[in-house]
Amino acid sequence: MSPLFLPLFLLSLLTPSYSISPPSFPLSTNSRWIVDSTGQRVKLACVNWAAHLEPVAAEGLSKQPVDYVAKMVADLGFNCVRFTWAVQMVTNASVGSITLRQSLEQLGLNESVAGVGVNNPQLLDLSLVQVFQEVVSALARQNLMVILDNQLSKPGWCCSRYDGDGFFGDKYFDIEEWLTGLKFMATMFNSTPNVVGMSLRNELRGPNQNLTLWYRYMQEGAELLHSTNPSLLVILSGLNYDKDLSFLLLKQPTLTFTNKLVYELHWYGFSDGGDWENGNPNNVCASVVKSTLLRGGFLLQQGWPLFLSEFGFDQSGTHLADNRYLTCFLSVAAEWDLDWALWALQGSYYLREGQVAYDESYGLLTWDWCKARNPSFVKRISALQSPLQGPGLSNKKPYNLIFHPLTGLCILMDSPSKPLKLGSCADSRAWNYTSDGKLMVKGTGYCLQSVSVGKNAKIGTNCSKPNSKWEFVANSSMHISSRLHNNGTAVCLDVDSDGTILTNGCKCLTENGTCSPESQWFKIIVSSRDFTRGDSNLELPLVESWLSKFLPVGKWRGHHYVEWKKGHRI
Repeated sequence: MSPLFLPLFLLSLLTPSYSISPPSFPLSTNSRWIVDSTGQRVKLACVNWAAHLEPVAAEGLSKQPVDYVAKMVADLGFNCVRFTWAVQMVTNASVGSITLRQSLEQLGLNESVAGVGVNNPQLLDLSLVQVFQEVVSALARQNLMVILDNQLSKPGWCCSRYDGDGFFGDKYFDIEEWLTGLKFMATMFNSTPNVVGMSLRNELRGPNQNLTLWYRYMQEGAELLHSTNPSLLVILSGLNYDKDLSFLLLKQPTLTFTNKLVYELHWYGFSDGGDWENGNPNNVCASVVKSTLLRGGFLLQQGWPLFLSEFGFDQSGTHLADNRYLTCFLSVAAEWDLDWALWALQGSYYLREGQVAYDESYGLLTWDWCKARNPSFVKRISALQSPLQGPGLSNKKPYNLIFHPLTGLCILMDSPSKPLKLGSCADSRAWNYTSDGKLMVKGTGYCLQSVSVGKNAKIGTNCSKPNSKWEFVANSSMHISSRLHNNGTAVCLDVDSDGTILTNGCKCLTENGTCSPESQWFKIIVSSRDFTRGDSNLELPLVESWLSKFLPVGKWRGHHYVEWKKGHRI
């Protein structure tokens, strides 16, 4: 089953029926959570909208009206946009003060000029800085939060290790100009409530990167932002294309504030070090998840918010490696209940790397910006667009959901006599995964049981038999397995083409990369949202217990890790 082109039963499912009230600004942090001014968890479910390339304008203004694009973002279930910008837009008058028409014309993009004239004529003769402001205003009209992301200094496509724009002091990365740009943007949006945060710099990289300068200038930039606009979340990226925050395990930046600080990390299949195309997916997923924990996931246990500000994949559905990576990623995003931002909104660019009207295969929208490029992915991500855990969600104690990352759905039980099926996680009953391996329907005496190879799993009441006990097998820890009562054969939960839950022989436990286990990948995740049909007395186990498998022995004291195991290196 292709992760991107799912059975027809999925296409008939609506997005979850629950809704989240707009947050009360400004935002701040409470341990690992981002919260609003009332203390309620706010989950960032964002999409990246690029405005940092050579035209220095939000992509797509030649394709659709800006209000139409903003409404599409909201209608697709996202609550925020990570909006990119280049420093020279606000520090170089020859860049930011010219009009959108002039910017496009000097690049020879006459068709784009005509397109903007049709779709956004009110923007065509505004300066590039004014156009940027107007896009933010359009997003505000749809109640969309905005994270301002400084992609680079010189407008262009990001990023190369040797582009001279990767680290403090590089050819195009003038530190004083960067600080001036940060202050300008923070000041410009000081009275704009929906601009909730700023990322200091995207994907630091290159041969000159070092920790001494990282701490010096990230601290300086963070303090500047906070003093200029104290309403903003201050978002710090790591090293090596924002793939590495491991150095924070031993030393945090020294700042005069902490309740506005968020860290960001990037995770793509092409850069995570896993052999997604040729390796056993169970082994590859386990390896890259461990790596992600050590590169930045540990911050959640330390009590810092972690924003996966870029993840993305080829949305055509034809890229095997990306399909496998995405299913693994979604399992982690659900288990850790991460804040995240998809790369990218734009279905096409005015100009990218010399190519006019470049088609973005990672784009959420189609080339003409008319609709979602991959409707099945939109349904798949919907369960992760609202918070599962965190302060202020409900008075309910945390409970379990059985999440299927290939589809983005959860196991539903309408009644004990009906087949178990996948459906919206908003309609799921609360489950309880007990210490002795039983999957109980919370508040009842019913448990999940296997019957036979190729047969539907069932709900029963005699829960002492081997077919009522379930364990996680394979390195991925996503196969949920039991043994048949009559002969002890091991089987794993699986999904039929119509979404029915059955059991089959466990896939890819030892095979090579030609196998595809994703239909059998499930995660037991924690939620405390008030949308299930059950109650719960569970404790929050997941992030902490999973992290404990990989982190060195020691103790947490506030935000500092002490008694670090001697000789352990990340």
